[in-house]
Amino acid sequence: MATETKKTTATKKATTAKKTAPATKKVAAAKPAAKATTTKTVAKPAKTAVAVSTPKLDKAIYATGKRKDSIARVYLMPGKGKIVINERPMQEYFRRPVLQMILNQPFAVTKREGAYDAFVMVTGGGLSGQAGAVKHGLSKALEKSEPDLRAALKAAGFLTRDSRVVERKHYGFRKARRSTQFSKR
Repeated sequence: MATETKKTTATKKATTAKKTAPATKKVAAAKPAAKATTTKTVAKPAKTAVAVSTPKLDKAIYATGKRKDSIARVYLMPGKGKIVINERPMQEYFRRPVLQMILNQPFAVTKREGAYDAFVMVTGGGLSGQAGAVKHGLSKALEKSEPDLRAALKAAGFLTRDSRVVERKHYGFRKARRSTQFSKR
């Protein structure tokens, strides 16, 4: 008991001594000035990205498309069939041909290929969900621009929002329905 009190008082004295000790700072010696050297700066070649101008969207037909976690804001205007997604051409944004085909489906069903330009801003989800959201938005915008196309778009199922989403994870499972691995021993 007596030894414990001696130890605690000794540690208290040591810590107070550390606190009161003046801090010594090391002063860095000044370095001599280096010789001035001239270096040539070489301009790096810029990436050859396709420049896409943002059109005036005040007279465009606006529609919103949704799929999974993706939301697409679609502006449709008469033009030559150019589709711009997030300020990049469709072929650059959606590189897979299947996704490009999904985007062209509303125009193919209504026989309006090359009749409209589309400017799209899409966020959230993955590429597949984004392509579905853009297709939904394009279909709604086409229906707004020409109401007589509603029958063809509705028959193809493009005006209905695909409400399938990923199922939530359940307690005691590894995924939504995948259980843990069985171990006999």
